[in-house]
Amino acid sequence: MKRIDNRAFEELRKINIERDYIKYADGSCLIEVGNTRVICTATVDRNVPLFLRNSGTGWVTSEYGMLPRSTQTRIPREKKSGRTMEIQRLIGRSLRSVVDLRNIGERTIYVDCDVIQADGGTRVASIVGGFCALTDSLHKLFKAGTIAKVCITDFLGAISVGIWKGKYILDLNFAEDSDAEVDMNIVMKSSGEFIELQGTGEHGSFSKDDLNALLDLGKSGIEEIIDIERNLFKDILPNV
Repeated sequence: MKRIDNRAFEELRKINIERDYIKYADGSCLIEVGNTRVICTATVDRNVPLFLRNSGTGWVTSEYGMLPRSTQTRIPREKKSGRTMEIQRLIGRSLRSVVDLRNIGERTIYVDCDVIQADGGTRVASIVGGFCALTDSLHKLFKAGTIAKVCITDFLGAISVGIWKGKYILDLNFAEDSDAEVDMNIVMKSSGEFIELQGTGEHGSFSKDDLNALLDLGKSGIEEIIDIERNLFKDILPNV
């Protein structure tokens, strides 16, 4: 049995990340994962939320959205649905986990993730692309002498895994995601520590053995993604 796009069960889709994609952003990229495409931008603002005023600590937050024709049929322009809020909180939590917020000063970095074409895995692609845009924005602050160092503490990876037709598979496209018995999103640091696990038995339950197999598969995929990031940022983050 073959997957819909003829990939091996443990094979990632082709990933391409184009940095500096948006002229006016403090950091940006276009991330392509198979047929999923997301534009990620980072904007530095000289304010922080009220709960951080006069603390000397900064903040990283995210917004996420899908264009009306990013999918096979038109979807209404989003007005902050529950799904959208859940995804952008996931992205924000993930990005904050790898930034030393104390060393960016009292400023907020907004990371916007706009899906222009969706074929599964938009939230995990947004996390990876958001990390790249965020890193470039911090590097820009460092070059300007605004902060003492690029405050990234770990590389950050995210991937989807699932059980599809009884097989453990990595990096689900839309058709596989729609038909999967189990669907899971994994976010992990380069240190090997997990940030988030989102797993659902879509058509029943799954065992602890299934969970362990999916975690191992996801970890292997994330390690490949982090290798891509290391190559992209080898001059900016040589010691991370």
